[in-house]
Amino acid sequence: MDTNYTTPAHSVLPLTDPDNIWSNGTSNGSHCPDSEAWDWLYTMQPVYMAVLSVLGIMGNVFVLVVFCFHKKPCTVAEIYLSNLAAADLLLLSCLPFWAANVANNFNWQFGGLMCRLVNAGIKMNMYGSIHFLVLVSGDRYVALVHAMSHGRMRRPRYAKLSCLAVWSLGLLLSMPTLNFRQVRYLAQYNVTACIIEYPSLEVEFACDAILLLLGFVAPLAAISYCTYRIVRALHGQRVERFNAENTERKATFLVLAVLLAFLLCWIPFHLLTIVDILYRLGMVGGCALDQALDICSQLFTYLAFSNSLLNPILYVIVGKNFRKKVYELGKQISLIRKKAGSTKSQLSTLKTFASN
Repeated sequence: MDTNYTTPAHSVLPLTDPDNIWSNGTSNGSHCPDSEAWDWLYTMQPVYMAVLSVLGIMGNVFVLVVFCFHKKPCTVAEIYLSNLAAADLLLLSCLPFWAANVANNFNWQFGGLMCRLVNAGIKMNMYGSIHFLVLVSGDRYVALVHAMSHGRMRRPRYAKLSCLAVWSLGLLLSMPTLNFRQVRYLAQYNVTACIIEYPSLEVEFACDAILLLLGFVAPLAAISYCTYRIVRALHGQRVERFNAENTERKATFLVLAVLLAFLLCWIPFHLLTIVDILYRLGMVGGCALDQALDICSQLFTYLAFSNSLLNPILYVIVGKNFRKKVYELGKQISLIRKKAGSTKSQLSTLKTFASN
């Protein structure tokens, strides 16, 4: 396969859309000078991704521990939010590999299998996160707008099946990454890189179209509709009913905060993906745009990945029910420790009597 690697700078970095990096056909033929900001970006990328991974993993593990080990079973919304935390944890577990890769001047050291798995994990997060948010916004929509007529839909069993369907969809949509990612030596750059090689431009743009349609446009439309109806319900004529259902309101405010954070973090990324596709098709061009794509592809990727760290923070700041669960879980752990201490005391007393 003849692959063109005379690409602009933004197409030879391991970020942006993980499946549009080091790919064939990503240049419109321009030869623009590299941006002066690259040295700073190369220096900051490994540090940023390492810090993001450590803090994000700690935060999302904490969220999962609270949801999974609390004495009360999870509500439907909490099932969706715990799966969102698991998707974020998957992404954050993959970032250290890319941090090491950037620090090593983009020489991939972890073999072909990890090249595929790491990038597939990132892609599964991209699809999974937004679809879990579709589920959680749909749950809030049913809870507040159609509580009487469709309340049966809000059952934990159905929620778990829906989450399984989202994970299966994410795995299916990540198959091109698993299939086309591989480790190759690039003589032009003197690196052995983890790249994606599509069999044709048609396949490449088909994958881009699927990402935008199923990973952004369609889920965004569903989230926007549900959010609009939720906000109307919260401020509508039935406020008295919602005041009586204070738990539902608290859960809804947390969900709205998580949705807003996700959109603020990911919309710039997807808009830039659209511009990058137009650039690669030759419909737009110029060195100014080339350098803007260079810088924005990095900054918007940082912003998108930061969402995985923001969610646990939002649970603590906005989620009153979550803070209550944390407090109750703390009491559970304290009681267990007291019982364990009492048992040890009794055993030591029995041993003393036995020795006498």
